[in-house]
This record gives sequence, C-alpha cells and structure tokens, in this order.
Amino acid sequence: MGIGNIGLPGLLLIAVVVLVLFGRGKISSLMGEVGKGITAFKKGVDEGKQELEEQKADAAKDVTPEDEKDKDKV
Repeated sequence: MGIGNIGLPGLLLIAVVVLVLFGRGKISSLMGEVGKGITAFKKGVDEGKQELEEQKADAAKDVTPEDEKDKDKV
C-alpha cells in the first residue's frame, strides 16, 4: 500500500489527528494565511503579465534616433 492509496478513512484520520494536535483556532488562522498567500501570488502573476504586455508595447515603438530619422528624409 503506497501513499497514493490513502482513501477517505485515512484522510479523515489524518484530519482528526491534525485537529487534535493544532486545535481549531490555529488551523483556521493557518488557512487564513494560506488564503492571503494565494491572493498575493495571483496578484503578482497578474502584475507580471501586465508588465510583459507593457514591455511588448514599448518594444513595438519606433526607437530610431532623431538624427537617423533626418537622414532617411533626405
């Protein structure tokens, strides 16, 4: 029997042991911290995507130096 075959009774037993060891208050505060962490992670991913899109938009702009533009006109 491997760790992949825990099943429902095994999960319930683990949950009861964790509840007894840490108490309900500690577990609820821990879950609150996990939720905050997930929210912060999602926010970071969204900000990263937005930053990449802005960099792509900046890269598409004409970055030819002004003196080079003048040469093309002549």
